[in-house]
Amino acid sequence: MSISFETILIVLCALGAAASFLAFLLPYLDRAEKKQRVMDTIAEKRKTLYKDTRDAVENPKSNKKNVSAAQTISMFFQIEKLAGDLAVKWRTQLNQAGYRSPKAVVNYIILRIALPIVLGLIAIFFLSASEKTISNGATFFIVMIAAAAGAFLPNVLLKNQGIKRQEELNLSFPDALDLMLICVQGGLGIEPTIDRVGKETLETSPSLGEELGLLSAELGLLPDRKTAFQNFSSRVGSGAVRTFANAMIQAEQYGTGVSKALRVLSDDLRDQRMATAEQKAAALPPKLTVPMIVFFLPALFIVILGPAVIQAMAAQ
Repeated sequence: MSISFETILIVLCALGAAASFLAFLLPYLDRAEKKQRVMDTIAEKRKTLYKDTRDAVENPKSNKKNVSAAQTISMFFQIEKLAGDLAVKWRTQLNQAGYRSPKAVVNYIILRIALPIVLGLIAIFFLSASEKTISNGATFFIVMIAAAAGAFLPNVLLKNQGIKRQEELNLSFPDALDLMLICVQGGLGIEPTIDRVGKETLETSPSLGEELGLLSAELGLLPDRKTAFQNFSSRVGSGAVRTFANAMIQAEQYGTGVSKALRVLSDDLRDQRMATAEQKAAALPPKLTVPMIVFFLPALFIVILGPAVIQAMAAQ
């Protein structure tokens, strides 16, 4: 049975419309359950840290080594020497995008291997079912393009998700710093302050609330606060969060006041956010030039000159 090119085009358009509708609708459906998932993630993190700390206290002479998720993935594939650095890089990117499942790296690798094969097979199916005769060279070129798209698509989507998450964190982090400053000036320590602010920001920014909850869990259970702040900076990957982590590490190391560091950091981040907004506003007119020339001016000329052209043609 042959399938016409018009049928293939209609099916692809329908699939694209359905995917766009789902992409628009899913965030609204998932919002009610996202807060509960964040709380479950924080609770699971506390349990894991408590178990590791208790094992370290009960068995101080144990030779058991802590195996990171990247090393676990490397041992799973028996190519630790070749894929170890890539596994660490992928784990960091997945953490920054919000994917913290122990199987996230495995799923990502499987997706990068399987998706080119699947898209290549789909391209072969549609090409073989088409009524038009396509040369072998063109068929090979189209299949290679589909396979290459499948190879690069997971990486592109992962980077986009990480960038969106960092933008959300950068937008809401100065407000969280103001709340931290109020709590610290009210007499709370840094650990209960971060825990309280994390719970308060769950409604407005679930990603920031989750990160602050994980940071609070690590501050309460890890033996070194410096490690907790470094893990927080590595998970988020944002410049503002790195600055906050470095400021807290320096305040812990040199004994400076936390409230003063938070006040200076909050003012600096707000100035940076305002400068970024002004930069985007200044860059907007040049960006609008091409769309106006391409879309606005032709329609304007048609509206203005159209009646005169019609009258001239009628007069002839």
